[in-house]
Amino acid sequence: MALFFLLQSPELELEAVTTVFGNVDVEQTTRNAQILLDVAGRSEIPVAQGAGRPLMPHRQRQLGGAVVHGDNGLGGADLPSPSRAAGSQRAAELIVERVMAAPGELTLIAVGPLTNIALATCLEPRIVEHVRDLIVMGGAATVPGNVTPLAEANIHNDPEAASIVVAAGYRLALIGLDVTLQGIITPEQVDVLQERGGEVGAFIHAIAGHYGAHYARRTGRIGFPMHDSAAVLYAIDPGYFRTERWYLEIETTSPRASGMVMVDRRGRWGQTPNADVCVGIDAERFLTLYMDRLTTGA
Repeated sequence: MALFFLLQSPELELEAVTTVFGNVDVEQTTRNAQILLDVAGRSEIPVAQGAGRPLMPHRQRQLGGAVVHGDNGLGGADLPSPSRAAGSQRAAELIVERVMAAPGELTLIAVGPLTNIALATCLEPRIVEHVRDLIVMGGAATVPGNVTPLAEANIHNDPEAASIVVAAGYRLALIGLDVTLQGIITPEQVDVLQERGGEVGAFIHAIAGHYGAHYARRTGRIGFPMHDSAAVLYAIDPGYFRTERWYLEIETTSPRASGMVMVDRRGRWGQTPNADVCVGIDAERFLTLYMDRLTTGA
């Protein structure tokens, strides 16, 4: 849904898609990315497969997202075959190549574990100063986590990678559960996408049922949050958000707190703030924009 939102937003131009393990394995996420670009009529956009596991050998892949998003990561919907194979270039290499070729121009929007970006950072540390913005959908700075009481799924899936990225010095914006849980799309809105959103809207309707049903069972609420689309919204216009400038670290050593975003709100650690943390969102205006973008000209 975030990818479709991005492609329908004239403020942004999609240069490439990189894939990573997360809700499902990286081979499936790569296949999914190719299919989504086909559905959107943008199969010319490069797709590079990335990391299939966390950086550290002792970390196990957490693929519990299949329970939330279906065995194929797209609601268990019947999917067409992709029109092409992914490129042979690895995700970290593609990130380095594109950033170094256009210093100060490219924004990275990370909506999965940060493994690829950590690898790219280690491969070519100069990308830190050449990335325009790094927008991370992940973490829970002021609210509970969603996979543990303290950690959100994307950060929890590879805490060491997140720690590398957060400490590297990027111009970082954190779009976490603090705000993403506020942007809830309803079943009625998903029906409107099916009716008025063309092939893309029909595809969203086909994949949304599994997630909506899971969310209803787990929370008792109708509808589901637009986590990744909120990260795209920040790239479109940060003015939709209320942010705080804080210093962050990622917990990597505690068995119970692994993946926790530790926030120094009062400057007690004496460190320079390193992230803009989103703590509020104009959710109603966000959903209005999303619906407008996905139903206009479909």
